Amino acid sequence: MDVPRDELERAVRATLSRQAATLRPLAVDPAGLAIRRANRTRRRRTLAGVALAGAATVLVSAGMAQFGTQAGHPTTPTVVLGDPRGATAAPAPDPMVSPSAGTARPLPGPGGPAVDLIVGTTLRTTQDESIPLGLGAVDRAQRVPDQGGWLVVGGPTAAGRTLVSMRPDGSRQALLAGAEAIAVAATGRQVAWRDGDRLTVAGIVGDRLVAVTSTAAPGPAVPVGFVGDAVVVRLDPTRPGYAVWRPAAGGLSAGTGGDVLAVYGTRPDGRAVGVVATGSPRRPCLALLDPARNLAATRTACGPVLGVDGFGAVSADGRWLLVNGRTGASKATETLLVDLATLDGTPVARRAGPALTGAVAWTPAGTAWYVDGRGWLVQVRSDRVTAGKPADVAPVSGVDPGGRPVVVTDVAS
Repeated sequence: MDVPRDELERAVRATLSRQAATLRPLAVDPAGLAIRRANRTRRRRTLAGVALAGAATVLVSAGMAQFGTQAGHPTTPTVVLGDPRGATAAPAPDPMVSPSAGTARPLPGPGGPAVDLIVGTTLRTTQDESIPLGLGAVDRAQRVPDQGGWLVVGGPTAAGRTLVSMRPDGSRQALLAGAEAIAVAATGRQVAWRDGDRLTVAGIVGDRLVAVTSTAAPGPAVPVGFVGDAVVVRLDPTRPGYAVWRPAAGGLSAGTGGDVLAVYGTRPDGRAVGVVATGSPRRPCLALLDPARNLAATRTACGPVLGVDGFGAVSADGRWLLVNGRTGASKATETLLVDLATLDGTPVARRAGPALTGAVAWTPAGTAWYVDGRGWLVQVRSDRVTAGKPADVAPVSGVDPGGRPVVVTDVAS
């Protein structure tokens, strides 16, 4: 063709430029290949994780079954079993301000109280130490002598109650969360709670719950305490009636506990001390209850007018009962010190102090400590009360308006 050289060169250059600008598909797509390999790896890891989780579940279930040899329905409660992430280190305890510093705590007795107190969010010990709890409202607390720490039950919240193990260094471990009601044995080695429609009991070993066993909860039944290894259950918080649950025997027993109005503790012989409705017309009377027969009354004694609000406690030696009630022509409710050695006849009850509104802590020396309706700390000495002398009452410093201190109980109580 008669084409000038310069035009032919331009045409060749244009053709080569168009070919260079056109993207040709690669035989192998590196990015797509990498993505497909990553997806296959992720699927393999997911399947392996599911298999491992299933194996772990089987192993844990087998271990719990081996621990919990009692009869009952094993459950998976909302608990933390020694999870290191649940242990929170708190600052080391700071010494409390001494009386000489001008901010003394006006507590009864020359040496201050013989029990620990929870004031607000701080635990005040008998050694004049202050330990921040790092918790909200506290309902109850008790010492754990074996470990030198405390078990603290949180107050009711929308998320339920909590059980926390506090250590002397201020660190803490959550043992239980989301429970509707919690009852801890006086020894600190067992706990029972209600979660949903189940009643559950477990042993406490260190900062772990072991041998977890549960049973169906009839109606609104809640655990309220222990008699030996058995759980004392209140069948309906608004009506009379208690039952005993022995996890080794299965579900709750039924029968004779329907007349029981309140249970205050146990004596060294294993019998519980409570109040039953008896007589005609029916009235509340003291009773010794047999846990082996579902709290059947083995002895009753009537005399003082006793309250049935559930506040009260038996001394460690089983001799004394501190309980709300009235004596003589008095119309006001106050605390009575009842001599349980007089149950063969008319019980001897003496006026001891203002009415109980919470836990009672008995010391081995026969002294009871509690908080009254004003939030003041009350010290009741059995020898002084029997001699006709009143209890010592004094306010506690550092209590917020409307707040109330909590007395920490001990194994002695």
